[in-house]
Amino acid sequence: MSLLTVEHLKKVYVTRFGGNKVEALRDVNFSVEQGEYVAIMGESGSGKTTLLNILASLDKPTEGKVVLNGKETSRIRENALAEFRRDHLGFVFQEFNLLDTFSLEDNIFLPMVLAGKGHAEMEKRLEPIAKKLGIEELLKKYPYEISGGQKQRVAVARALMNDPEILLADEPTGALDSKSTDELLGLFAQINEGGQTILMVTHSVKAASHAGRVLFIKDGEVFHQIYRGDSTREQFYQKITDTLTLLQAGGERR
Repeated sequence: MSLLTVEHLKKVYVTRFGGNKVEALRDVNFSVEQGEYVAIMGESGSGKTTLLNILASLDKPTEGKVVLNGKETSRIRENALAEFRRDHLGFVFQEFNLLDTFSLEDNIFLPMVLAGKGHAEMEKRLEPIAKKLGIEELLKKYPYEISGGQKQRVAVARALMNDPEILLADEPTGALDSKSTDELLGLFAQINEGGQTILMVTHSVKAASHAGRVLFIKDGEVFHQIYRGDSTREQFYQKITDTLTLLQAGGERR
């Protein structure tokens, strides 16, 4: 059984005064297996941010459903959604979303604090994560004292603290320089090799080329998908580039 299943997802927004309707998602269908690393790409306005928000249970679909590990997210009660996100999902954002008045350690602990975990349990959980991400020496510092690449490592650590079923990443390399981008993508690969399922929305061909599969969204639908398979990263990069060119040229769905 798939870890994540998206079926006939549709999202229609009504403008403020009800005069116009905007169809952000039309008929999105795909599934993600346990341990997969999937990237979602598409032009601005293609619907990928709306899709990510629905997958994150931050928004509800107009039609269709999202099922995570057998649980349909749109059926979760409103007062239970925050707990569901905290216990089942990990988030990595473009802008890090760290609290400047908290130390890095306290930022990382926050999801477990909200879950009511004890300090000893939090420290035990953090130790191997901090070691893997190379941030052990930074934990007592504050966000304003470290670089963008280091901030994103901290954000990844926070996302992994509750052992999420799926890690959702929204343009995770968007605010990083090339060196920090390479380091983060290398870490994502290591995390995925350890069994963590990752779903990443990105504009970056370089970032997408690290995934095992790329879904291309166009006009609110999954237009095409490609698998890395036995391709080298360079070959997969070229496949992604060719597919994006096809999308921009108005090619037919395959």
